[in-house]
Formats: sequence, C-alpha cells, structure tokens
Amino acid sequence: MKLAEDGVWGAGLLLAALCACVPSQGAMQSEDAPAAFALSGDVRGTHDPAIAKDGGTYYVFATGVAAKGATADSDRTRLPQLPVRCSTDLHVWHRCGAVFAEMPAWIRARSPRTVELWAPDVSYFTGEFHLYYAYSVFGKNTSGIGLATNKTLDPASPRFKWVDRGLVLESKITDDFNAIDPNVVLDRGKAWLAFGSFWTGIKMRRLDERTGLLSSEDQRTYALASRGAPAHVTNVDAELPPDNEAVEAPFVFPHDGWFYLFVSWDLCCRGVKSTYQERVGRSRSVTGPYVDRDGKPMLAGGGTQVLTANTVWVGPGGASLLHLPEGDVMVFHAYSAKDGAPSLQVARVVWKEGWPMVEWGAAARR
Repeated sequence: MKLAEDGVWGAGLLLAALCACVPSQGAMQSEDAPAAFALSGDVRGTHDPAIAKDGGTYYVFATGVAAKGATADSDRTRLPQLPVRCSTDLHVWHRCGAVFAEMPAWIRARSPRTVELWAPDVSYFTGEFHLYYAYSVFGKNTSGIGLATNKTLDPASPRFKWVDRGLVLESKITDDFNAIDPNVVLDRGKAWLAFGSFWTGIKMRRLDERTGLLSSEDQRTYALASRGAPAHVTNVDAELPPDNEAVEAPFVFPHDGWFYLFVSWDLCCRGVKSTYQERVGRSRSVTGPYVDRDGKPMLAGGGTQVLTANTVWVGPGGASLLHLPEGDVMVFHAYSAKDGAPSLQVARVVWKEGWPMVEWGAAARR
C-alpha cells in the first residue's frame, strides 16, 4: 500500500488490507502470546472480512447483502450489498451501512445469475480508499472484480461517497483462473492485485495506481500459488471444480522485509461441514516465488498452516491483516461447530522466527 499523504497518519488513519507500501523493517512485534479477542455485538453472519481503520474507528467489510431478514424469495440484487461493521476497540461491533444500495446495474447486465457481491478488499492510495470486490456464480469462473472508491470511511463525513469505478478484471469459461477474491498490495509505490479461487490457483496483476485499474505497462499474469498436481480427483460433480484445486482468498501482507501470502485451503460455505484452513508462505518479491516454512513452493502445493478447526469453530479462513503500533491483528470468518453459522473472528498475530502465529477461538463469541 502506498504511504498516505502528509498529515493523514496524524489523523489516525491506519489501513488493514495493505498496511504499507513496502515490507516494513523492524515492525513492532508483540511479546505477548497470540490470543483471540472476545467479541460481542453484530458479528454473526460475517463472511470474508476485510479490515481498515480510519480515524478512531475500525471498519470491517464483508461478503453478501446488508439487509437483515432477507429471504429466499427476496430479489437480493436489489438489496444493499457488502455490509460494513464498525468498532472503536476491535471487541464490540455494530452494523454501520453498506457499500452499495443495490447491486450495480452493469453487474446485473453482465452476470444475470449473480445475486450478491463477494470478498471485498480495502486499501488506501493516491488519496482515496479503494474497495475491490467480486461477482460470480458459485462454482463457476465466469467472474469479475470491480472497484469502488471513497475519500473517507466515515459515513458522517460530508466527503463520504462510494463511487463505482466499474470492471477491473474478468475471467471467462475458457480461462484457467477465476477472477474473484481480490487483494491489493503496494511495493515501492507500485500497486499489485492478487486474486484467484480453484482452477490453477492464485494469480497477480499489476495495477495503474492513478486509476486503480489494470496497468497497460505490465500485462503479465503472475502465478503465486496452486494446490499442485493432484494424485486423484476428490469430487465428481461436473458442475463444480474438483476439491483438490481448493486454494483461494489471497492476502499479501508485508512484514520485516518479506511479503507473506496468506491463502485459504479446502472448502468454505458448507456450515458445520466447512473444511477451510488458513495457510501461508513468504517471498522477498511481491510477485514470488512464495515458499512455506519447510521451503516447499506454494506453486507446488506448499503452505504452512496458520488456522485450523477447533472444538467450537470449524472452517477458519478468508483472512485479512491489520498492522497497528501495538501489534498486528488478523480478522477472518469461521463457522459455529454447533449450527454452522459464520461469524467474525479477531486474533492477535505474533511473529516467531519470521513466521506468523495465531491463537483463536477460546475467547471468541460463539
């Protein structure tokens, strides 16, 4: 992420999706053990959270519609999209709006089967917040990534207004990738978009920092991570990609001279049967190659486990990180082992020997 203009940090602006334009040198590390945050308020139903801080408020953006009580008969495209939750302390959360009053008309026209928007990612550069998001149909790669921008995240500000910037990137049925799950990171002033789900894995494209759209200077698609060549296909549903391709939800986080690529393995969105787990690798270069703690390339199925199920929660994943002076935090979703409902999770990240450690679940609200 690009460093903010003069005076912005003094106003209390800290961003989650990217947190720095280059890998931070000597970033503050907490000496405490990793721990979960006890949460209360409106955390249930949160999926694919992305976190930012503007002023004294933390904002979490999530997948789906923002209207409570929506039913199967509702026209979900006409409901508010990409719900926002707010907190002043990372513990107590409440709903505080949505990015769109309804799904943008260009998406309804381009992808008529899309019923809700997915996986937002929020960053700040060139004087604006950039919110990237995805549209798709479950299990298909006829997908796209859009962009909305705003001068502030504070809905009480007269400068607050989400502006739809339209399509950034799309994938078609003939492509070997899936254009969902966007994440932006800046490296020495250059913006990069990571994305991907199933198919051949996680990819990256260069962005134009002025427009937030794809760069015309560098049109290469970089490969970052894949589950590797499968020994066998683990599902036979012709309507879905095979389970052994399951890597998605990239998040690139700069720390202490490295770029860390967090990804979600296995299956989300199946309630108590969800098998999501969070994995990580690192690289000196934003475009890779990324390797795990054992030195295995992420393009060959490597990935060091960061989060897995416990007795209270299953399927943890969809993570994003936030750098704070007192230490880094991770937000992600997990599903109740009792009823399968997704919920927001917040945990402290501790770095040991150059690798992240996260403890979670014990203190989190069920």
